[in-house]
Amino acid sequence: MWALPPVAVLGLVFLHPLTLVVRESLAPGAYAEVLSSDAFREALVTTVWLALGATAGCLVLGFALALVIAFVPFPGAKAVARFVDVFLSFPSFLITLALLFVYGTVGMANGLWTGATGAAEGPFRFLTTPWGVLLAEITYFTPFVMRPLLAAFSQLDTAQLEVASSLGARPARIVRQVILPEALPALAAGGSLVLVMCLNEFGIVLFTGAKGVTTLPMLVHGKAILESDYAAACVVAVVNIAISVGLYSLYRMVSRRAGA
Repeated sequence: MWALPPVAVLGLVFLHPLTLVVRESLAPGAYAEVLSSDAFREALVTTVWLALGATAGCLVLGFALALVIAFVPFPGAKAVARFVDVFLSFPSFLITLALLFVYGTVGMANGLWTGATGAAEGPFRFLTTPWGVLLAEITYFTPFVMRPLLAAFSQLDTAQLEVASSLGARPARIVRQVILPEALPALAAGGSLVLVMCLNEFGIVLFTGAKGVTTLPMLVHGKAILESDYAAACVVAVVNIAISVGLYSLYRMVSRRAGA
């Protein structure tokens, strides 16, 4: 009986709108028209490669930064670790705006260049390309990998590191054979979270203003708001949801088999 009220609220605010989206997507010929279009295929490819590239970048950068914070003593390490927690609460468009202030067409970097050389324009224009979107996503989502890694490193028995060091193991070997195996579950958890979030990211792509970069969420926005084609927008949304849920289910299955 106590479960009925929250289930009713969940059904009202989430399941009912989702049902309406699915029902709207079932309009005659909607799936065939959308799935066979070049715009959908290009958006799907762009979404997947951006998500995979950002996830790979976040895993590498997050692992390196977490190693430094956890195992390299320096003043302010605890403050940096706390800042990672605060960073997780920032909206994605805020990070994108910060990058625009620095590397945008009229940003600080281009302003310094034009002021020093007298050129009419600065050289930094990558933010309006797919690489700018990739940089913004890696910048924003890396702390989502660092947080579980820092938690895993805090539970690592430092005696293992001391024994390995006393036996003559170099730092690279210690990281590869002692630290990395312990960090794999945290890497899998953080990487899967980043992958799903990148697949559904909308604000970063919108605020960078990248021309020619259309992801599935951007395609939903274009079909619904710009073209008023709600059936097509719902089809793209359902496909996006299916991909996200499928990846999350795959992660859960792999983590259970690995005992994570």
